Amino acid sequence: MTTTADATTASLQPPSAADSTYQTRVADYWNAEENPVNLELGKIDDLYHHHYGVGDADWSVLDESDPGLRRERVTTELHRLEHAQAELLATHLGPLAPADRVFDAGCGRGGGSVVANLRYGCRADGVTLSAKQADFANEQARQRGIDGKVRYHCRNMLDTGFPSDAFAASWNNESTMYVELDLLFAEHARLLRRGGRYVVITGCYNDTYGRASREVSLINAHYICDIHPRSEYFRAMARNRLVPVHVQDLTEATIPYWELRKRADHLVTGIEDTFLTAYKNGSFQYLLIVADRV
Repeated sequence: MTTTADATTASLQPPSAADSTYQTRVADYWNAEENPVNLELGKIDDLYHHHYGVGDADWSVLDESDPGLRRERVTTELHRLEHAQAELLATHLGPLAPADRVFDAGCGRGGGSVVANLRYGCRADGVTLSAKQADFANEQARQRGIDGKVRYHCRNMLDTGFPSDAFAASWNNESTMYVELDLLFAEHARLLRRGGRYVVITGCYNDTYGRASREVSLINAHYICDIHPRSEYFRAMARNRLVPVHVQDLTEATIPYWELRKRADHLVTGIEDTFLTAYKNGSFQYLLIVADRV
């Protein structure tokens, strides 16, 4: 028999993270993941980004004759490009005040929330299906002394348990391919206050090319994800009170990152040429979309 007190306590518990076999597989993948391309880059300044980079690369790092120093310089340059991507996303969240609260959906090891906090002084809540990632990110926040404002939770981004209208801004940075867009954008719209800002950076397949290309299918298999067509982002946003105010094609801007990464023998994962082929044949795009919640 459940008492009133028990029922009240149960209602306050956050929803479970994974709610399907697929999400459990995704959580298992990230709980086991120890990829150097994620970990080695983050060790440079304790900002761990689980995404790709943008901007012109410093190709001189490849001219370094000392093998150890070359490895260090290449790693540092790749991290610089990834951090530039995180900063680009953060510039579109504002203006924000220290009292504002922001939501990082699919936060990984937490770098994006730290970037937002450092830029605006705001409070941040990150959500990931991986308990290992959430624990790691919370420890990083504690070491930085920002754990009073930046917190990470092992929760489902589709059903966070956070209160409605509580956030001034929210974002997904390369995490939308793990969920259904209508369910995702409905949760963002619920969490954001009226006039709140939503930002997404994502890889999507180009509808004008036709169906998903062979390369896109290989990327899906590599990351256990389901890349959406470009048009579906705008349709799903329209259905969920998110009105795009800025769209930027970052495809050309991300190619230098991938060209450099394929030359980094200590970091390659085997998917680099697939990304480059998809970007260059036009079947895959890297987009930034900024939308207001109405």
